Amino acid sequence: MKSPSRTHAYQTVLLFFLFLASSAFAQNIDAKVKRIVFLGNSITWQANYVNDVIAYLTVNYPDRHFDFINLGLPSETVSGLSEPGHAGGAFPRPDLHERLQRVLDRTKPDLVFACYGMNDGIYMPFDTGRFRKFREGVQWLHDAVAQSGARIIHITPPVFDELKGGDPGYAAVIDRYARWLLSQRSAKGWEVIDVHFPMKKYLDAHRKVDARFNLDGFALTDDGVHPGELGHWIMAREILRYLCGDAAAFPSAQKSLAANKNGPAILKLVTERQNMLRDAWMTSIGYKRPGLPAGLPLDEALKRSDTMGLKIDSLVGAGKRTF
Repeated sequence: MKSPSRTHAYQTVLLFFLFLASSAFAQNIDAKVKRIVFLGNSITWQANYVNDVIAYLTVNYPDRHFDFINLGLPSETVSGLSEPGHAGGAFPRPDLHERLQRVLDRTKPDLVFACYGMNDGIYMPFDTGRFRKFREGVQWLHDAVAQSGARIIHITPPVFDELKGGDPGYAAVIDRYARWLLSQRSAKGWEVIDVHFPMKKYLDAHRKVDARFNLDGFALTDDGVHPGELGHWIMAREILRYLCGDAAAFPSAQKSLAANKNGPAILKLVTERQNMLRDAWMTSIGYKRPGLPAGLPLDEALKRSDTMGLKIDSLVGAGKRTF
């Protein structure tokens, strides 16, 4: 059992972090921002980091009601490239160019998070032509979102773990793509959140202690590409650092929700709701890639979402801790 003094100290620190977060968040996310769209490849579609971010904001900023839409598409690139024989020759990689305008027209976002790069090197050695296509694609994406009137925040690609996957040397390719994206902060004043190098630093530090350590956790695949629960949380944590300051310096998604005793239930319901909405919006907007689950009709999904939202609000209100 924790001593009263230790418990009080923990509660004081938690409240202090939440106070700092509230101030930073108010500055970083304008009150006019209502609809937030996430774009990316299968790592975004997998959704753990997206849902971790949403659950944290839901618990800690209950008065800010955002409309989150996850539109990550597995296999997608922003470069428009696809390697020969992708998916065993079943289909080429989908290209964001094919669907972006529909996404912007249909969702009318106020803020877009975009995470590309992992697929854009096509899992091959570094090539200046492929690198140019990636840069051109990201610039096109940035301009298209800005011209729609929305704010765009880029996210560097996650780390590629060569010990878990093949493609020797591909980690260095993704390092280079991430560095270029980060350079656009000073070169063009872009907003860029770095998840790549924090993940790499964490992985390297733990590998010094345990050579078998990895960020897979409960990954969908053991390929060095798709992070598991831990890797997704590190991604979410860096996004929350950017939005909320050091209040997001927690070791797990579950710990980040400690301000509410219903945190685990809220995360579960947020995940169910967001994944349902993802599939419905994806089906409604359309995409060129086989093998994904068909979503509910959008009207039906939105009605269910409203009901689930009321339940989430109830859990948030009933679970507030009074210190």
